[in-house]
Parts: sequence; C-alpha cells; structure tokens
Amino acid sequence: MQLNFLQIVLVVGVSFLAGMEGILDEFHFHQPIIACTLIGLATGNLLPCLILGGKLEMIALGWANIGAAVAPDAALASVASAIILVLGGQGTAGVNSAIAIAIPLAVAGLLLTTVVRTLATAIVHLMDRSAEEGNFRMIDIWQIVAIIMQGLRIAIPGAMILAVGADRVRALLALMPQWLTDGLGIGGGMVVAVGYAMVINMMATREVWPFFAIGFVLATVKEITLIGLGAIGISLALIYLALSKQGGGASSNGGGASNTGDPVGDIIDNY
Repeated sequence: MQLNFLQIVLVVGVSFLAGMEGILDEFHFHQPIIACTLIGLATGNLLPCLILGGKLEMIALGWANIGAAVAPDAALASVASAIILVLGGQGTAGVNSAIAIAIPLAVAGLLLTTVVRTLATAIVHLMDRSAEEGNFRMIDIWQIVAIIMQGLRIAIPGAMILAVGADRVRALLALMPQWLTDGLGIGGGMVVAVGYAMVINMMATREVWPFFAIGFVLATVKEITLIGLGAIGISLALIYLALSKQGGGASSNGGGASNTGDPVGDIIDNY
C-alpha cells in the first residue's frame, strides 16, 4: 500500500506522540491498542491495526520495568509493526507476521532507550546549572528538549520504515514461509498467555479471584457484548467497594496493621 503525504505526516506524528507518552504516560499514546488504532485511522486500515493493537496489548501486559531491568519498548513495537502491517497490504492476514517482527523490534528499542536516557542525564546537569543561575526559562527549554528526544526515539525509526517503501516490505514478508508464519502466530499466542498470567500472578488475592472467575465465565457467553461486560465489571466494582466499607471496621491487630475492611487498601497502606 502506498501512503500519500498527509498519511505519512499523520503516521510520523502518531509515532512522535507515542515516543513522548512513553515517558509522560498521560494520554497513553504509547500503548499498543491506542498507537496501532491511530495509525490504522490515519492510513485507512482501522480493522487490521485494531486487531494488531489488541494482540500486542495482551503481550505488553507482562512488560514492566522492575528495578534496573527495563522492559521492551512497547511504543516502538506498536508503531513499527503497525506501519509494516499497513505497508505490507495483507490486511488481517498479515497481523501474525507484524507481531513476529514487533517482538525483536521491541527488544532492539532498548538500545535507543539507553542512548536517549544517557543524553537526558547530561540535560539534567544543564538544568541544574540553569537552576543555580535562576534561569527558569532555560529549565523549561531543556525539559522540552528532553521530551522531544523521547518523541524522536520512535518517530525516526517509524520514518525510516516508511522510507523503505511498501514493495520492499511486501517482498520481505513474502519471503517468510507459511510454516514460519503459523509458528510465529502460535508463539505470539503463547507470549500473550504468559504476559496475562504474569499480570494475574501479581494481582491475584483471595478477594480478587472470585471476580476473575465470574468475569471469565461471563466472557464465554456470546450474547453479552463488550459494553455489557463493562457494565457488569463496573457493577461488581461498586458492590466490592460498598461491601468493603461495611466489613470489619477500623481496628488494629497485634502487629499494628489496620483492618479497614478493604483488603486492597490495607495492602497498599501496609506497603
């Protein structure tokens, strides 16, 4: 698929926003479901990109920065795979191939993240110098420069993929045999399951498991739409909050930890 000038500008703009949001984390443009959907809207490939974003979102659920360990770059994986999917012109049939390319790109994005954060360290020292001089305007300028670097971290690779062109991308995807495409699709599904299992393992408690079981069963009922499931989820959350305020009351045990009747709140407070 060939993109016109306006589409290219929009795609690069979405890539830039995704890079900035990877640090700002305010509007979540870096999340796969949002970044891929926006690129799909800009290029007229909404359905394939939406499916791609949904699958990548399930994979990225298990990606988290823990201590000094930095997670793969979800923003670069989302943008690059969506662009490749669009340029490949295969529609929904190319989703598995795009995901297969997204995973190594996400790992490779860690190098770009390291370079940008190293440069940002130098900018912090420049901001400290400006603070010592009382130059608040320069502090703001250096802050903007640092955020722009984060945006370029994703926008430049996205622009480079666009510069390669649809024909070369399509030829690259055509070189992949069917058995490899199918295998990557199965592997991608396993990665989704592992990522979701990691999230469940982190949030699972005796109080949460019943709600998970209810949601899992309700999700198998085909007559219930996503809006219906969302309404049920909100209702269960409100019921949980109402019951938590009625149970137990504020008290202290032998170790000094309080029991407010809200298990989640107690865990956060004790932490």
